Amino acid sequence: MRIVIAGGHGQIALRLERLLAGRGDEVAGIVRRPEQAGDLLAAGAEPVVCDLESATVEDLARHLEGADAAVFAAGAGPGSGIGRKDTVDRGAAALFADAAEAAGVRRFIVVSSMGADREPPEGTDPVFAAYLRAKGAADADVRARAGLDWTILRPGRLTDDPGSGLVALADATGRADVTRDDVAATLVALLDEPRTAGRTLELIGGDVPVTDAVKAVAAH
Repeated sequence: MRIVIAGGHGQIALRLERLLAGRGDEVAGIVRRPEQAGDLLAAGAEPVVCDLESATVEDLARHLEGADAAVFAAGAGPGSGIGRKDTVDRGAAALFADAAEAAGVRRFIVVSSMGADREPPEGTDPVFAAYLRAKGAADADVRARAGLDWTILRPGRLTDDPGSGLVALADATGRADVTRDDVAATLVALLDEPRTAGRTLELIGGDVPVTDAVKAVAAH
């Protein structure tokens, strides 16, 4: 498969690129800064320099031509303000979805966030609240698209611990931690399982092997 990943220099994206390249897939990662290219090359991915905050649909669609799937794993990141939560976490997601539709790429996976489906509780940090609202708006936009076979993955609190390969994956899991390694492994399994299209799934650490967890979700 050829997979194009938006936010290709992110911590989950780099792990995903290594996994996909390691099994022989063709992977391209979209990055904002040319100096990030070396890390993608080291992960086995083709770096594509394109700023998601200023690109047009046509710009992105060119990079998606011939792809079998697209993964939106971009985010404004820690330290960014409320404005960039909207332009990246929401706006860039919509733009990437537009480009996927224009390029005829149906399989579309979004890395979202647990809690994006509800109004943040009172007292939530304003920047984090803006992030959750942006993710929720992006998810709603993707869900409304008939031209995409989308899956939205909402991990719990991310950690850098080594992955166990054991997860809990369901429409609702409750809040808990999950390693970035296991998120990346779950994304690979979701790419391989088209029956998860049209699902919004939560992911935390658990006791079921990743592939089995994805197959179980796909069967229901």
